Amino acid sequence: MMRWRNILLQYCFLLITCLLTALEAVPIDIDKTKVQNIHPVESAKIEPPDTGLYYDEYLKQVIDVLETDKHFREKLQKADIEEIKSGRLSKELDLVSHHVRTKLDELKRQEVGRLRMLIKAKLDSLQDIGMDHQALLKQFDHLNHLNPDKFESTDLDMLIKAATSDLEHYDKTRHEEFKKYEMMKEHERREYLKTLNEEKRKEEESKFEEMKKKHENHPKVNHPGSKDQLKEVWEETDGLDPNDFDPKTFFKLHDVNSDGFLDEQELEALFTKELEKVYDPKNEEDDMVEMEEERLRMREHVMNEVDTNKDRLVTLEEFLKATEKKEFLEPDSWESPSI
Repeated sequence: MMRWRNILLQYCFLLITCLLTALEAVPIDIDKTKVQNIHPVESAKIEPPDTGLYYDEYLKQVIDVLETDKHFREKLQKADIEEIKSGRLSKELDLVSHHVRTKLDELKRQEVGRLRMLIKAKLDSLQDIGMDHQALLKQFDHLNHLNPDKFESTDLDMLIKAATSDLEHYDKTRHEEFKKYEMMKEHERREYLKTLNEEKRKEEESKFEEMKKKHENHPKVNHPGSKDQLKEVWEETDGLDPNDFDPKTFFKLHDVNSDGFLDEQELEALFTKELEKVYDPKNEEDDMVEMEEERLRMREHVMNEVDTNKDRLVTLEEFLKATEKKEFLEPDSWESPSI
């Protein structure tokens, strides 16, 4: 059940959400004499994040309803990533209870109605009344618009494929937006310099170089996912003796929702201590948007090294295998980007 949620709903928060939540690991009170018996606190359950998809609420509601059906829930628990992404799982919809099908039908009618309202609002704003609503519905590929009253296996297949495709491109979109942000920031800086006389311009250039030096003057950043990096989290965030570091216990501590996986949010939370070495919101030279880009870069690097089956989830087995590699004990240096 939680695997199903994670596959479709685990992906990144918007940058502003990341800034607000700070993505720090949940504080845990621990008896250090019982390190091997640690379990995440019961209250530390994570709500599925907003995926950023325009059909996010519909996606969550469909998942919630499907999970109430015993047969479908059992199939989900046994399904692998390829069964879900390929659409083979969608055929199981024919076997769910009538009560569940009725609820799904109602959700689809509501979603079609919502999309029609969006289309109407857009057309009204453009003062265009000659367009066919049914034709415009074709642009939405997360449901079958030809049958607006019934939720069928085709609808589940389309919803899974649309969400998977959209979410797989989410990181790429974030990187592209960040590049645009950096280009615009540099453009505005240069345009501002053009408005200054030579003396003021030299002062601003000198100040900019000084800020760069201050930003680059920070403690050593541990290689993300290395033993040194994880031990620092173990000691400073979890409050444990570094001499007692145990990868299996570490995994269980930071699998905050106890679903047996480290998802992308749980991984990103592990990098907060490293990022705080480089970025301080009180410092003019430290850009918090750049900090979130660096957090994303760290997570992508660790996922690339550890997530061997590329399902964007780290299992305990994958995690432990990664700790046996030479790179875990003797990693390359990690360079954070300069401003």
